[in-house]
Amino acid sequence: MHLKRWITAIIAIPILIYIIGPGPRWLLYSIFFLSSLAALSEFYNIVSNELPRYIRVLNYTLAFLLFLIFYMNQILFAPGIIAFWAFIPIAYYMFTYSKTESATLDAMGGSVLGPIYIVLPLAMMVLIDKRPSGNMWLFFLLAVIFANDTGAYYAGKLFGRHKLYEKVSPKKTWEGAIGGLLVSLLTAYVFLRILRIHVFDWHIFVLVLVMTIIAQIGDLAESMLKRHKGIKDSGTMLPGHGGFLDRIDGLLFSIPILYFFLIWTV
Repeated sequence: MHLKRWITAIIAIPILIYIIGPGPRWLLYSIFFLSSLAALSEFYNIVSNELPRYIRVLNYTLAFLLFLIFYMNQILFAPGIIAFWAFIPIAYYMFTYSKTESATLDAMGGSVLGPIYIVLPLAMMVLIDKRPSGNMWLFFLLAVIFANDTGAYYAGKLFGRHKLYEKVSPKKTWEGAIGGLLVSLLTAYVFLRILRIHVFDWHIFVLVLVMTIIAQIGDLAESMLKRHKGIKDSGTMLPGHGGFLDRIDGLLFSIPILYFFLIWTV
């Protein structure tokens, strides 16, 4: 598992550097879109395995439309897409679903939550990329969050003694969480010293602090979903990492934080 994790990272990192850096934007946004579909499919398999095909196809189509309007800078249409994510599944279940009340509510909740939880944040990466030095901020985002994951993993392995939230994720520790935060701050400092898209001031310190804490909450949130269903990984698409959702669970919570930071301060 440990070796597979590093092999996957070694293969993926150069590809990501090209796609986010000099690569064509249509390719980058297509990768974001396809990743959102893969993660959304894994989410449905966890929380709403019997979700009707029509609802899945509808939500995948709305996901495409959301990416399209962000690509075309038509952000004002986004609330309409989000509303359809809620209204159409609810109407469908009201008229056609015939299972028990609890099963209906579970499926309905999963169909509405999935796109908001997964697709909307990943689509916001398109908006981040369109801002000044946007691709560098995407590198910053990925570097900080993946540094947090790596730092938390190894700090937890080496020093972990006190459980962070044992009911949800028995292996996560406070020592790991603190280690992830420290590695994230160090990564942000080195990144900004080299690329100089922003000075490392108290704004960045708070940004990284919030992003890291929120990312760890996102990790715990996905662990809660998997623990509720009695599964270890969301999928098997990334050797050593599990599924797409396992790899981006913390990232999903952090993307909006960076987006609003850029709107307000850059």
